[in-house]
Amino acid sequence: MRIVRLVMVLMLGCFGMTAMAQTKKGTLVTAKIATPTVRCEQCKNRIERYLSGEEGVQSSKVDFKKGETTVKFYSDRTNIENVKTAIANAGYDADNVTANEESYKKLPTCCKKPEDGGTPDKKKN
Repeated sequence: MRIVRLVMVLMLGCFGMTAMAQTKKGTLVTAKIATPTVRCEQCKNRIERYLSGEEGVQSSKVDFKKGETTVKFYSDRTNIENVKTAIANAGYDADNVTANEESYKKLPTCCKKPEDGGTPDKKKN
C-alpha cells in the first residue's frame, strides 16, 4: 500500500512539473522601431504580413504616417535585432539596419524612396 501511494505522489509531482514547464513563456516585450522608408498602406501590410511569420513575434502595427513600427515579441524566442533584420529583409530600413538591397529592388515603385522613382513623401501631405 505504501508503494502505491509513493508511486502516486511521484507521478503527480512529475505531471505538475511538466505542466509548469509547458506554460512558462518568455517575457513579452514591446518595442518601437523607426521605419522611415515605409510610405503607404501597401508597405504597412507587407511588413505586418512579413513579421507575422517571424518566430516569437506576437503582433506588429505599422504607422507609416509617423514612420514607426510597434512590435510585440517574446524575448525567449527572438530579440530586437532579429526583428529589425526581418523588417530590413522585407525591403525597408529599420532604425540603424538598412534595407536588404535585393528586397528593396523588388518593391513596387510607389513603395520606393522618391530618389529611386517612388512617390513623394505622403507623410508631409
